Amino acid sequence: MSSGTEARLSGQVADLEAAPRQEAARRPSRTLQRLQARLRGAVGKAIADYRMIAAGDRVMVCLSGGKDSYTLLDILLSLKRSAPVRFELLAVNLDQKQPGFPAHVLPTYLREQGVPFHIIEQDTHSVVKRVIPPGRTMCGLCSRLRRGALYRFATEQGITKIALGHHRDDIVETLFLNLFFGGRLKAMAPKLLSEDARHVIIRPLAYVPEHDIARYARGRGFPIIPCKLCGSQENLQRVAIKKMLAVWEREFPGRTESIFSALRHIELEALADPRHVDFAGIEARVASSMSAQEEVELDARVDSLA
Repeated sequence: MSSGTEARLSGQVADLEAAPRQEAARRPSRTLQRLQARLRGAVGKAIADYRMIAAGDRVMVCLSGGKDSYTLLDILLSLKRSAPVRFELLAVNLDQKQPGFPAHVLPTYLREQGVPFHIIEQDTHSVVKRVIPPGRTMCGLCSRLRRGALYRFATEQGITKIALGHHRDDIVETLFLNLFFGGRLKAMAPKLLSEDARHVIIRPLAYVPEHDIARYARGRGFPIIPCKLCGSQENLQRVAIKKMLAVWEREFPGRTESIFSALRHIELEALADPRHVDFAGIEARVASSMSAQEEVELDARVDSLA
């Protein structure tokens, strides 16, 4: 046998031996599989609890390139394959024309995954930089412009649900942001109607803690795109709240989950908002209760005489 033939055979044997190793490397580890199962369970429970997705829905998944939206899309795709109801998914990204934004990353990833997608191009970056003074928080205006562009596209495409990547920790942070800086007891609803009453917004990651999303994103190797417009601002109030909650969680593990649980078990009558509680009618309720009790006692006496 010639040396060339031997070399080819050796190469083929090496390829055959390497194939199982390469396939094993492509398969997720058991740890990642367990984490995915936990995320699927949490997302599926949130969808069921809040009736987020129904048969025939066209769900627009807002994809920013961050860990949260990648995880949202990935888990929804996984659930879609086994869901008892049929629905469509469309990944949508808003290219805000930030300098240096790697515009090729998301289209390449989505094509590789076989996911239907659309890229909206709108230069909101220039608007925000022109309007917001240096050193001031940009997120408010940026989010309004982004929301407007996404809502317009959803209307044009007949989208029935708009899925956002906010997770449990985002919801708790928003509660304290409104409490400390806005004087309101308000967080983020897992499902809500937009202000113009034209769009249904859903947050399927509502039950998922951020640390699980971070682990999952690392395990899946998502091509993360950092936000250089507003995500790098260190003076954001949200950053301070996040740090506060992190300290609490270290000192009292499970506190964030307890706070989120409180948002799901609200007792309005123990609060102080007269718009939601009829404080003026409490006396009437006392009189009504007493009358009802008297009727019960009278019925009891009549029954005893009979």
